[in-house]
Amino acid sequence: MLRLPATVITLGLVSFFNDLASEMVTPLIPLVLAGGLGAGPIVLGLVEGVAEAVSAWLKLWSGGRSDGRRRKPWVLGGYLLSNLVRPFFGLAGHWVVLVCLRATDRLGKGLRSAPRDALVADATPRAMRGVAYGFHRAMDNGGACLGALIAAATVAWGGLALPEVMLWSAVPGLFGVILIAVTLRELPHAEASAGRRPRLDWAALPRVLQRYLGLVALFGLARVSETFVVWRGHELGSGTAGLLLLWALMSLAKSATSLLGGHIADRIGPLAMLRVGWLALALGYAVLAQVDTQSSLWLCGVAFGLLAGLSEGVERTLVGALAPAASRGLAFGWYHLLSGVVAIPAGLLFGAAWGRGGAGFAFTLVAVLAFACTAASLRLRGRD
Repeated sequence: MLRLPATVITLGLVSFFNDLASEMVTPLIPLVLAGGLGAGPIVLGLVEGVAEAVSAWLKLWSGGRSDGRRRKPWVLGGYLLSNLVRPFFGLAGHWVVLVCLRATDRLGKGLRSAPRDALVADATPRAMRGVAYGFHRAMDNGGACLGALIAAATVAWGGLALPEVMLWSAVPGLFGVILIAVTLRELPHAEASAGRRPRLDWAALPRVLQRYLGLVALFGLARVSETFVVWRGHELGSGTAGLLLLWALMSLAKSATSLLGGHIADRIGPLAMLRVGWLALALGYAVLAQVDTQSSLWLCGVAFGLLAGLSEGVERTLVGALAPAASRGLAFGWYHLLSGVVAIPAGLLFGAAWGRGGAGFAFTLVAVLAFACTAASLRLRGRD
């Protein structure tokens, strides 16, 4: 494997520490909702949907504004905001407060995501972008795995309450922020035309990229927050420490296959790998639909992680390949926007399907939609 640029390695380490902090909190959200706040699966869908949708609009603006300018301040500010608010999730006294805190956390994600993804593309030769984005997702999931393990250990043996575990997440999160401030070096990237503010309109994107992003938005309706896997475990009677360990194993499984997916994308092309990854994700949902015992939850959860990891990073690799260098931030902004605006309807519909027909029905529904989107991608043509 060719040596990855220093910028990519630094951003990978930052994502590792940020996700370590995040996953000391995120898998506990359904437990806080179900236990302390007395909410149900529709509320969980609302929490996750609002969080993603709020951040999505900001991603477009921050991505477009970073074109022709320094991207590092957006990345630094976004990570800082998330890691300042996230430790306080456990102190929410009502689910509405938790929705607001989660949305603020995602505002930070909205500030950083598109400029960060554009930084990766700016720093990486085209022939190894699949590996670069695969590495980034592998570090993401590696941090998520360790964070969930730390949370599980503190709950099981440390005697800490869930709010205390969440408060301790500030330590690795702020370490990642310091890493950005001290070590991240931004390379020059293509500049916008002199005297012109970056355009944020859809028409500024190439037509082939527009078609691809439209399909990504449709596939977004089939995306399910993995917190629903934790919810399913709660329904089946799993304990808190056991669910955190399952979350860690799922993250480890995704980490193991995300770098593999990036390698394959660089060999066969990102569009071909996108189809493989979406098909694998559809199969993963179909596997989760079969869960009816705690033992099958573990087996199917890990299998889902392995399958889901293949598509991690591939969508972004294709955005980087189709977007002009001078408007990569805008392209990633639209990618994140369209992925996010469907999060509220997707979360609410999945939660409603769960409430009406159970977990098996809900996961089967999104598996069918994911299969349909994979089939539709066969009509897509682009620069592979």
